[in-house]
Amino acid sequence: MQDGLVPVLPEVDAFLRKDHRLFIGGKPVPAASDRTIELHDPSTGAVIGHVASATTGDLDLAVAAARRALAGDWSRMRPADRERHIHRLADLIEAHGEELAQIETINQGKSITISRAIEVGASVEYVRYMAGWATKIEGSTLDLSIPMPPGVRHTGLTLREPVGVVGAIVPWNFPLMIALWKIAPALACGCTVVLKPAAETPLTALRLAELASEAGLPDGVLNIVTGGGSTIGAALARHPGIDKVTFTGSTAVGREVGIGALTNMTNFSLELGGKNPLIVLSDVDVGAILPGLAMGCFLNQGQVCAAASRLYVHAPLYDRVVGDLEAVMKSMRLGPGLDPSADLQPLVSARQRNAVESIVDEAARAGATILTGGRRPDRPGYFFEPTLIVDADHANPAIQKEIFGPVVTVTPVRDLDDALHRANDSGYGLAASIWSNDFAAITRAIRGLRAGTVWVNSHIPVDPNLPFGGFKQSGIGREHGRSIIDQYTEIKSVCMAM
Repeated sequence: MQDGLVPVLPEVDAFLRKDHRLFIGGKPVPAASDRTIELHDPSTGAVIGHVASATTGDLDLAVAAARRALAGDWSRMRPADRERHIHRLADLIEAHGEELAQIETINQGKSITISRAIEVGASVEYVRYMAGWATKIEGSTLDLSIPMPPGVRHTGLTLREPVGVVGAIVPWNFPLMIALWKIAPALACGCTVVLKPAAETPLTALRLAELASEAGLPDGVLNIVTGGGSTIGAALARHPGIDKVTFTGSTAVGREVGIGALTNMTNFSLELGGKNPLIVLSDVDVGAILPGLAMGCFLNQGQVCAAASRLYVHAPLYDRVVGDLEAVMKSMRLGPGLDPSADLQPLVSARQRNAVESIVDEAARAGATILTGGRRPDRPGYFFEPTLIVDADHANPAIQKEIFGPVVTVTPVRDLDDALHRANDSGYGLAASIWSNDFAAITRAIRGLRAGTVWVNSHIPVDPNLPFGGFKQSGIGREHGRSIIDQYTEIKSVCMAM
């Protein structure tokens, strides 16, 4: 163990060495094929383990297990009892928090600080929040005006019932947290789940399945199938035994998932990519907001769908913001996720690092200036330097493409109208932020920005009670809050002649 690195727990080491099978019907199950997926530590590139590569036959078994559980006790269970099961799961996640955080960091590459605070800490709070919804799902009563037959009054009511078996496909940037964003509301609503984690980062999902079984979830309520997105992910989206597909990931893949779901008229929701603008007006104190700007841009190495990647700065402050941000980026120390003192960790995979590098090179060829960064450092692992790009015109790839790495552009704007025009001139509409102390300008920006979330003087925090999702190419539907209950239930209308 290197000096300064968090010591790896014995139980984490033992888990990494396990024969990682699929989790179907409440127990580990070998895949039909002997093919496996090789997993790597992003900080070194070293192999840390293998997981089973599921076949479509394995997926059929998982869906069948979920359907049996749905027809069994789970959907008929008292809401208060479902709530207790979900709370027990939250308690176990909390009790095994350091173990889960270390597995996530070793598998995904992110800082152990982020794994502890967000992947585990925020997820525990999210699961407990969603557990409470199990006892608060409600319908309505309606006074109807049906004219026939004469003299008969009709009363209507609506019921919300579980949508059924949920097929959940989650990305590699926040594997545990986003898995629980799918699982917890589905369970609260009485659904069962077949979850496919990203091929690069399946380990916390497999450990979560073990904890769910320990929490007493009936067999088949939660099933995990590991495999490639183009094979198992696509098959899950198109599976006739799935009643609802929920996907978080890129817009390109989300489009294919939606098309696949439509082959069976399957309910679906998509939380997709973003190319998120951050607007800085001239009345702010640059020194005071600089830490918030850096957090919005570089949390999880910029591998966040809502990360700020396009900064539009009022011209009087442009040079100051560029200079200060450049200084911050040059001071960032790169290191492995298990080093809590490192400022920036590796990207998730060699493929992702290569994709980021390719777009940065493309941006430079198109005329942009790489002010700092833009290179992979000479060290093992999938690191990429924090990169600041200026002089990029609106057609530049750095402005148009979702990079999903530690890369930001800074562009001067004349005024708020100019900033709003540039911010909205994108196919994406996931998130945006406005940094100002001018209440009138803030109000105009909130109304003027075409984005699912608008932050004021911050960028990137989410809360279980605040709906999250995008406009335009950034998705369909919302995560979190009361809105999520609509995603996992069907409305049944009842008409009674009295």
